[in-house]
Amino acid sequence: MTPVRSAARALLSGIFVVSGIRNLAKPEPLVAKAKPVTDRVTPLIERVDPRLPTDPRTLVRVNAVAQLAGGLLLATGRCTRPAAAVLAASLVPTTIAGHPFWSVDDPADRRNQQTHFLKNIGLFGGLLLAAVDTQGRPGVGWRARRAVDDGLRSVDRGRRSVGRAVRSARRDARIAVRSASIGRHLPG
Repeated sequence: MTPVRSAARALLSGIFVVSGIRNLAKPEPLVAKAKPVTDRVTPLIERVDPRLPTDPRTLVRVNAVAQLAGGLLLATGRCTRPAAAVLAASLVPTTIAGHPFWSVDDPADRRNQQTHFLKNIGLFGGLLLAAVDTQGRPGVGWRARRAVDDGLRSVDRGRRSVGRAVRSARRDARIAVRSASIGRHLPG
């Protein structure tokens, strides 16, 4: 891993580690803000498995665990692509619940919430980049395209080789036929 990637991942993950620890230890300040989002997500969670928790406090803590674990994995360079994807997914409800600038009436508070909302959108973009970063190695898509291209080239080479063999066999057959017909017309 290059020093730039290491530094970028550590810088990107810091906010998630700190927020994860804070929100895991004391989820209460976020429960009221999270309730409108958790109320909308609860039917989906119950459809997946009714045994899963749906109360806002537990969901805030689950999100905190996801952010803490994802942040630590990203910072340490372990499972960076899945960690970045988990962090990006955890950022969606966090941003919607934490910074709903569209519902704020006070202009100063609205600007503040909008700034935090846009900051989170920027973090989301960075996480998407980290989620698709292959560290300079070819990704699965490139490898699949390369395998298909190699297969097509191999088939094309085989087709050309068979064509040459067929032309050579025709030529040899014509020569054999001519030799045989010449041999029949010679006085013997």
